[in-house]
Amino acid sequence: MSDAEERADRWLLLIHQLSAKPAYFRVKVWRRLQGIGAIGVKNSVYVLPSNEQTQEDFEWIRREIADGGGEAMVCEARMIEGLDDQEIRQMFRAERDADYDAVANEARELTAAFAKASPNGPQAEAKGQVARLRTRLTQIAAIDFFGANSRETAEGIVSALEAKIREEGPMPSIGEERGLRGKVAGSVWVTRRGVQIDRIASAWLIRRFIDPTGEFKFVDGKGYKPEPGELRFDMFEAEYTHEGDRCTFEVLLQRAGLRDSALMEIAEIVHDIDLKDGKFGREEAAGFKMLIDSVCVATADDNERIARAKTVLDDLYQYFQKQRGSSR
Repeated sequence: MSDAEERADRWLLLIHQLSAKPAYFRVKVWRRLQGIGAIGVKNSVYVLPSNEQTQEDFEWIRREIADGGGEAMVCEARMIEGLDDQEIRQMFRAERDADYDAVANEARELTAAFAKASPNGPQAEAKGQVARLRTRLTQIAAIDFFGANSRETAEGIVSALEAKIREEGPMPSIGEERGLRGKVAGSVWVTRRGVQIDRIASAWLIRRFIDPTGEFKFVDGKGYKPEPGELRFDMFEAEYTHEGDRCTFEVLLQRAGLRDSALMEIAEIVHDIDLKDGKFGREEAAGFKMLIDSVCVATADDNERIARAKTVLDDLYQYFQKQRGSSR
């Protein structure tokens, strides 16, 4: 568990009052608060998880406010009126998800532009644009206190752009890693706590088609160092995670050389839900998302989520198999 999660019942509050003028100073303070990842919970009240770094960040802003003629105080709280700890954590995740989504959307636009550009196009400009996105990703990650889900998507698309700029060649083709099942048998598969659609579906794919004897381990998504015999999926710097505009389920499917058409149908649904880009326009996505969301609401235990979702995914897989068979 991350330091932020361990101390999730301790929050730092910055309570401030600024004069109406000059207007630029109010904007300056707001931008400084945004830059350190603070969330506004009430009028002129901002919150951060309590640790040494966030304490220092708030203290600097408090001094700036005082120097600018305003008033501010920093205090520690165990409870914020009207909000519980989980609600506050979700507010932080939602803010960072929005930041990551903005980077991902810009990266998609760049990807499309690169595809249309001449091979002799302005490489220096392209490198500068991608470098700027990488810098922005690093900045967002630094204030991503509670592991927002959209990080993997943004990271995957930006990494693919960097690879394109370095002219490292195309992504591996389907079947390139045939025999994956024999190579990974009995592994410990590690992913982030709080599994959602892509991690749940990927765990089902691993257990049923890739490594039936494998075990799952759930860890903090930030800074985890794998132990011998462990394979990470759908997390930062994992062996199997987002690549370009493909979700982890799609990457696993490709790396394992699984050409099952029913699995490919499921991959398109998982993609549309996880990446939110409507690439495949699967009409089943909304209903499937509701079913998986209901599983996540019913239990916070990751193993239980995977176990409950197994029945849903088994039925969906069988449905697509029958549909494919009846259309022949």
